[in-house]
Amino acid sequence: MQFLCYPKCSTCQKAKRWLDEHGVAYELRPIREENPTAEELKTWKERSGLPLKRFFNTSGLQYKALALKDRLPAMSEDEQLALLATDGMLVKRPILVGEDFVLTGFREAEYEEKLHVRTDA
Repeated sequence: MQFLCYPKCSTCQKAKRWLDEHGVAYELRPIREENPTAEELKTWKERSGLPLKRFFNTSGLQYKALALKDRLPAMSEDEQLALLATDGMLVKRPILVGEDFVLTGFREAEYEEKLHVRTDA
């Protein structure tokens, strides 16, 4: 599995701590330095079943600075993928990429379900 994160992001830190505490093996990939490519993002979108908008970091400074809330609806999917591939800070994080799933953000219940981890003691 790949775990894409931004080390200073508190949500990424929580997700990483959760993975470590549950003994989940992953390859750490810093999203800012190793930004996902448009091809990777397209594959992950298809594998996740999520709309492409869920891959945008809508609370990020770049998203707001570029006025993407207003611009995205007029952009094609290919244009959106190309834009996401230009800057890791535009991408929702963390992203956990497994063989048959892709999770954006961190919701503990979703991690438990996809990774088959039980946390109720």
